[in-house]
Amino acid sequence: MLYHQVCYLSRFNLQKLIMRYLFIAMVTASFIACGGHDEHATETKAASHDAHTAGASTNNPPMPEVPANAKVFFANLKDGETVTSPLKIEMAVEAMRVDSANGILKPASGHHHILVDIDSITTGEVIKKDSVHIHFGNAQTSAEIKLPPGKHTLTLQFADALHRSYGNRLNSKITVEVKQ
Repeated sequence: MLYHQVCYLSRFNLQKLIMRYLFIAMVTASFIACGGHDEHATETKAASHDAHTAGASTNNPPMPEVPANAKVFFANLKDGETVTSPLKIEMAVEAMRVDSANGILKPASGHHHILVDIDSITTGEVIKKDSVHIHFGNAQTSAEIKLPPGKHTLTLQFADALHRSYGNRLNSKITVEVKQ
């Protein structure tokens, strides 16, 4: 009798173990088959990363369309204003959507950059990232930046999801005087 109980329990545990492994295999197979990997999005994201780190690529898709009435501006600063550092900046855009720089291009969308003591970036040119090309690729609309005392030109530049500038069409430039 004991022998039959042990054999029954062993067969039951073996069946349970086999069912568990089959379930894991089916979940894994369905994840792979059902698009756990979006080839187009990955290619676009790779293009975004490559463009941002190595310069513009000749294989990039066309720039997204920009509505005729679109504009960017500093919401809290005026040209010629005297400020202190750190400087609180509020960035705004009209007729466009602020979106993350995730490599997925969408019409009438982009993200902000602040260029310190630099004019606008040419349309389609990838905006480099350094201490004077400040990126806000997580769809930020406000920031605090530190500037040394003196006169500074701030250019608010809008760019697409691949960090390509919308050029003079979507930029705004002001000069501020930073006091200690």
